[in-house]
Amino acid sequence: MSRRLPHLLVEPGELPEYLLVPGDPKRAERIAESLDGAVRVAANREYLSFRGTYRGVPVGVTSVGVGAPGATIAYEEAIRAGVKTLIRVGTAGSLSDNVHTGDLVVVLGAARGEGVSRQLVPIEMPAIADPDVSAALWAAAQAHEGRSHRGIGVSVDAFYSGLVDRQFETYAAAGAISIEMECSALFIVGTLRRVRTGAIVAIDGDARAAASGDHDPHGDVVRKAVDREIRIALEAVVLLVSAP
Repeated sequence: MSRRLPHLLVEPGELPEYLLVPGDPKRAERIAESLDGAVRVAANREYLSFRGTYRGVPVGVTSVGVGAPGATIAYEEAIRAGVKTLIRVGTAGSLSDNVHTGDLVVVLGAARGEGVSRQLVPIEMPAIADPDVSAALWAAAQAHEGRSHRGIGVSVDAFYSGLVDRQFETYAAAGAISIEMECSALFIVGTLRRVRTGAIVAIDGDARAAASGDHDPHGDVVRKAVDREIRIALEAVVLLVSAP
């Protein structure tokens, strides 16, 4: 009987304890290019998995797609495969006039505007990244050139606006600086399953403009920011491994 997990199609033990979890399969391939001896472990739907080493440390990468429901499936199955630390390497929109396209944000916690985590734990439970993972990401970010921030994000399900006010300005006034679709679910799964999680995101525009359709995440500034966050996430893994 196959031991492969049903969506990732990996077997327990095939992924290292440290796993980077971008949304985009092509970003997973970009991360794999930074690994030594990278091999593709599995591919199914939006889930593309690799493993290799970075500066001698075993590191894996699995793409999780867009949105919390499918991403949560990947997080859960990765943990069942033996992963102990998951780091989101993604993109986000800005909710702050001080956070610009091409900047990076280490997300320390996230407002739970998505629906998946509400079916896992009570809404009163906060979605918080592991402090050691966040500290390693921040230290690695400070060692690289370019603008970086750390703070609270927001995770939601809907990308384009409908008739309901999504309260972007309210979140911004409350102090949130970025918005995307997966962080809060990742943090809740990490707390629930007793594994470490963290997130670093590249800002690809102002979320308030993107909500009305003004959004181009494929420009050179964003591409360079994604390359930078990949390096930072990998360096953060090395810091975590070397920590006493």
